[in-house]
Amino acid sequence: MKKIYGLLLITITAFCVLSCGNERKAKHVILFGLDGMASAYFNADEHPTIKAMMEDGCWTFKKRSVLPSSSADNWASMFMGVSPELHGYTTWGSKSPELEPRILNAHGIHPTMFSLLDEQRPDSEIGCISEWLTIKCLIDSLAVDYYDRATYSPDDMDKLCVMAEKYIKEKKPELFAICWDSPDGAGHNYGWGSPQYLDVIKLIDGYIGRVIQATKDAGIYDDTIFIVTADHGGINRGHGSISLNEMETPFIICGKNIRKGGEFQESMMQFDVAATIVRALGLTQPQEWIGRPMPVFE
Repeated sequence: MKKIYGLLLITITAFCVLSCGNERKAKHVILFGLDGMASAYFNADEHPTIKAMMEDGCWTFKKRSVLPSSSADNWASMFMGVSPELHGYTTWGSKSPELEPRILNAHGIHPTMFSLLDEQRPDSEIGCISEWLTIKCLIDSLAVDYYDRATYSPDDMDKLCVMAEKYIKEKKPELFAICWDSPDGAGHNYGWGSPQYLDVIKLIDGYIGRVIQATKDAGIYDDTIFIVTADHGGINRGHGSISLNEMETPFIICGKNIRKGGEFQESMMQFDVAATIVRALGLTQPQEWIGRPMPVFE
């Protein structure tokens, strides 16, 4: 009898962990992902849009990337709510997992925040645009209604912004990720923290402002959560070693039902981004996910 009660208690507890607190916080979430944006070189006073987001919401500059400090494994962790040991993507340009994933969804990929939304609310509009082709391999493109990629050129950043403005106004997506690769390119070409690198971040700050304005034009601004974050940082002209300059990236969140709490001190990892977004959308998180929603909601 005790064993039965014990199993019943475990079942109830698991159900509560997965299901309780799933109240939807906003109808829309927009994620601005900046490949290679390091906390060590970021100055909010030089970025008026992001600074306004910080003042209107809450943030940390100590979110840590997973190791190794490279792109595909960190973008996968951000989208999939787990570390590389579980989702299986372990190298810079992984287009498929090097390790067998812990679980697979209906599309043969580790569950992503995109696929969870598609499964739990099939009528949702879900989109992603990026400068980096490998992003398409990590978002679960079969669960995404709209995916586009700018052809790599010096004009990519503006091209992505134009795409985003048009899509938001036309489709009003429930979940939309905009991923710029240009900071990483500037870091590799000129060095992290170089004037050229900092100029790229300033440009993107302006594009973020334009995308936020597009939500106002679309009439969804008041019911949207906005997030700025990154996959990893860098040092000199490289990344991939064990360095906080490479591992610590910003996480800035504001919008509907986000508390104006300033800096939060909770320990945050890359896979906590997906968990926080899933919480914002009121979705049920898979038991296998290890990401935790951050305490950013009112």
